[in-house]
Amino acid sequence: MNAPATTPFRPPAERSIGSILIDAGRLNADQTERILRLQREKGLRFGEAAVVLGLANHSDIHYALARQFDYPYLQRGESKVSPQVVAAYDPFSPQVESLRALRSQLMLRWFDPVEGRRALAVVSPGGGEGRSWLAANLAVLFSQLGERTLLIDADLRKPCLHTLFGLQERSGLSTLLAGRPAPEAVQRVPDLLSLSILQAGVVPPNPQELLARPVLGQLLQQYSSSFDVVIVDTPAGNRYADGAMVAVRTHGALMVARRDRSRMGEVKRYAERLTQSGAVVVGSVMNGN
Repeated sequence: MNAPATTPFRPPAERSIGSILIDAGRLNADQTERILRLQREKGLRFGEAAVVLGLANHSDIHYALARQFDYPYLQRGESKVSPQVVAAYDPFSPQVESLRALRSQLMLRWFDPVEGRRALAVVSPGGGEGRSWLAANLAVLFSQLGERTLLIDADLRKPCLHTLFGLQERSGLSTLLAGRPAPEAVQRVPDLLSLSILQAGVVPPNPQELLARPVLGQLLQQYSSSFDVVIVDTPAGNRYADGAMVAVRTHGALMVARRDRSRMGEVKRYAERLTQSGAVVVGSVMNGN
């Protein structure tokens, strides 16, 4: 009996750096031919030859390599996402390398799908300490790993994630907590693969009461089954109990403090309050941004 014929595996054709830069309007066909000629003569890589000729810079090459390896990031002026979301624009900067190291620590110390640990609250005791900034950038970094990532704005007092990502205001978390349908509340972020956002929605008169409802836990459980990583932004902890209630339902919290602004006594007391409430303080970050 003859074995069935098999078709050898062929990986998908890889787009060249030249074609990516041509499609992006950063090179034309004549320039590409000059680069290829020098590449053959000197035995250089395409990107090296392009830089030697002054027809591309290192930023152009990083851009093309990111597209080659499905590592999405944005170009300034071409997106509504705020420049504050540095991970979306400058993935090779020292600042983002530090954030990437934090992501690695969180993967080692907290996120574990087998144990059901997919959600994390980003908390801090005071205002202006960088909770939303850190939550936004961490969410981008996890999505760049290919993790299906959901960023939730649970600051129902002064929400800002929709502004950071250039999204139109629409029904969001507050609507869902009130028990009303909002089928399009979760929005994909254009040009950032694997990242979705659930914005806060209309600022309600009773945010603490809404967050205390069992539906928040039900939503987090639902989203944890649909996403690999769920990151939740919260309001200041020394003014409201909201953050603690969110952290108890995510089970884990990342504490943020800011150099020359945060008071360490307040940070310590808030961490103790979270622990007493049943949340695990996974770690702390000193934000110098």
